[in-house]
Amino acid sequence: MKNFWRHPLTVAACNILLVMAIYSAMRIFCFAVNGAMFPNVSGAHLLEMMAGGLRFDLTAVLYLSSIYIIGVLLPLPAVWRENKVYQQVLKWLFLVPNALGIIVNAIDIVYIRFTDRRTTCAFFSEFANDNNLWRILGQGILEYWYVTLFGMALLAFLFFASRKVFSTSSKGMYYVRESALFVMAVYLCVIGIRGGFGRYTRPITISNAMQYVDTPRETALVLNTPFSLMKSLENTTYVEPQYFSAEELPKHMTPIHEAQKRTWWDCNVVVIILESFSTEYIGQYTPFLDSLLENSVTFEYSFASGRKSIDAMPSILSSIPMLIEPYIVTPYSTNSVSSIADCLKRKGYRTAFFHGAPNGSMGFQAYARSAGFDAYYGMDEYGNTADFDGTWAIWDEPFLQYYANTMSTMQEPFMTAVFTASSHHPFKVPAQYKDSFPKGTLPIHQAIGYTDHALRRFFETASRQPWFDHTLFVITADHTNELETPEYTNAKGLYEIPIALYDPLSGWGCRINRIISQADIMPTVLNYIGYDEAYFAFGVDVLGKEGREHPYAVCYNAPLYQIFSDSLLVQFDGEKVVAVYDYRKDKELKANIAGTIAPERIAPMVDYLKAYIQQYIHRMINNEMRVENS
Repeated sequence: MKNFWRHPLTVAACNILLVMAIYSAMRIFCFAVNGAMFPNVSGAHLLEMMAGGLRFDLTAVLYLSSIYIIGVLLPLPAVWRENKVYQQVLKWLFLVPNALGIIVNAIDIVYIRFTDRRTTCAFFSEFANDNNLWRILGQGILEYWYVTLFGMALLAFLFFASRKVFSTSSKGMYYVRESALFVMAVYLCVIGIRGGFGRYTRPITISNAMQYVDTPRETALVLNTPFSLMKSLENTTYVEPQYFSAEELPKHMTPIHEAQKRTWWDCNVVVIILESFSTEYIGQYTPFLDSLLENSVTFEYSFASGRKSIDAMPSILSSIPMLIEPYIVTPYSTNSVSSIADCLKRKGYRTAFFHGAPNGSMGFQAYARSAGFDAYYGMDEYGNTADFDGTWAIWDEPFLQYYANTMSTMQEPFMTAVFTASSHHPFKVPAQYKDSFPKGTLPIHQAIGYTDHALRRFFETASRQPWFDHTLFVITADHTNELETPEYTNAKGLYEIPIALYDPLSGWGCRINRIISQADIMPTVLNYIGYDEAYFAFGVDVLGKEGREHPYAVCYNAPLYQIFSDSLLVQFDGEKVVAVYDYRKDKELKANIAGTIAPERIAPMVDYLKAYIQQYIHRMINNEMRVENS
């Protein structure tokens, strides 16, 4: 037993747990001294945030201690590992990074009062030209002396309580044993740094904190500052451009939609987000969706805002497109935002989000909570892992049945959204359907056929429910995927997805000669049902006056910004126009006409795009992405 407690793996594990305990103590202290920031946090909710915070603490501590862990566990000769100089070096490789982590964490206990969030790398850009930063820091150390003393006490505790000496027996199969322990420890560290393991688990990000909170401000308790700094370092820091003055900017574009007097239609709203459905597949592998589109309001051209699933949810539900980085993984993902759900809750709606993947997958659960959804239904709530596809989620057919039946238990009016999953790579279909759908020419085609079948079954079930006839359905996709024709494998086609409004009661089916993007869904839906309060959205109501005045769709095709009009695609690099295409005539985008087109023809598009970018970055940095109605 003595050898166990002195073994390098045990010593390293104890030190990691020690720092995590210190972080938890700092979280409690932060809550105690900033109680006014969190007036409605109950004891149970605090425990929820404390438990959630352990995920972020583990990632941060493993990052900071990575060199130390490798040095301690390397299967070197025992005499080398027990050398006093070697152990002294490792001691400081552990103490110095973790002491810095405690220091920045302590500073943020005060600083979050002014920012409502943990400090990210954007801080260094914001204060790059301030020469008095050290003076301000010195004043803060004196003014908040109790935080200073608390931090110093924790640093002393770290120094005296950490274990600095280790030893190991060189008897037996020493190198085999120690090598195996090293590989195992590295594997566990990778899992800890990622925040989980598996094909459906993305590395943990700042936005995952939203999974444990009721308001964006509370993420300051869940997160720790070293984690926020390291994660924001992985992303491009947003730098606000100055295309227009503060007075000129809203004249070109504003995301603030003023309150209007409208006729209110008290209907349910159901948003169906289909995984990987491209416009290219329509008319070939989607017989049911084709029939649905014939009885829906559709548009001549409809575009996704990005190319990944995590780009789609904010774009569709909150009218926050992806520019530069997916909003969910930016340092600003804890901003206060609105959504279709958030707006309709003000009108008495019940709201819920459905996704058949393991709860927490893709950051959807966290974003759903931050966007104002009352409930989240994932694999945990579904409760039958026999329907798991083995890779991503519950198969679409049973999960969409669950979706329809669960809505029948909800009090009306309700607003819900579902994100399908079966048409995701590796493009499998259930065994009983292996010969039921055309395999087409790409692996995804059969999976698209299966999801189309699942959609048909959903509408068969939904049409028998009492809520069906007074429900507005929005059908769209998150992004495109495998494509093969030249018309779609270009800067326009890569973003073309179906977007449709289906109103069973009116049976209104028409194709409108306008363009629409995912960001336009929220304002179009709100105005369609008569929402009469002010709200925040980067999109416009394409069916109303806004759609006529600003008939544009914006997306980010790294590293270029793209804006579409009814016939032109303009590509902008942040400083100048680099390409213009007449995509109606030139479907494959072969002819760049930037040098021949009249400047006045694209000037309004460029001004709108510049204002769009400036508004986006300014409001992202300053947490101004919501309209507060009284």
